[in-house]
Amino acid sequence: MARVFAYCRVSTVDQNTKNQALEIRVAGFKIDSRRLIEESISGSVAAHERPGFMKLVDRLEPGDVLVVTKLDRLGRNAMDVRATVQELSQAGVRVHCLALGGVDLTSAAGKMTMQVIAAVAEFEKDLLVERTQSGIARARSAGKRFGRPSSLTQEQRKAVLKRLRAGVAVADVAREFKTTRQTVLRVRDAALGG
Repeated sequence: MARVFAYCRVSTVDQNTKNQALEIRVAGFKIDSRRLIEESISGSVAAHERPGFMKLVDRLEPGDVLVVTKLDRLGRNAMDVRATVQELSQAGVRVHCLALGGVDLTSAAGKMTMQVIAAVAEFEKDLLVERTQSGIARARSAGKRFGRPSSLTQEQRKAVLKRLRAGVAVADVAREFKTTRQTVLRVRDAALGG
């Protein structure tokens, strides 16, 4: 007979998981108290980075059932939820979500639901990439420079090149200018067009 686990998560220690546990019991799932995993951790933390959730995953075996009240209990966004459900499914664990009518996310109907979630996740990712690229292009057109500021001024870079041309070792130049060898090598390579 399949063991049934419940994962209840709240975002802050000021909240509690009693309502989630009650909702799961009212839905007809009999959960042994040792299989009720409760965690207070922000939803912005990915499932695989949550200590309580990872302990739960270590306990789950093929044929077990994991019940959650809502999908957001399983991950921080659609991509994280999808990856979590897929990982559990591959381990032979069935995942039931009460907010989706108690559907088993590893069943045929659940897989269809997960495909929709995957499409939404892909859409979210594409929108994020578009917004990021648009923001970068807008910032560049406004003259914004990216990356760390140079540790050497233009005058210092000229002096570094002069010292290198005079045959001073890279390490010695780095010590002289209180910088790293890599910085000196980057100045040299930029001057050589590399």
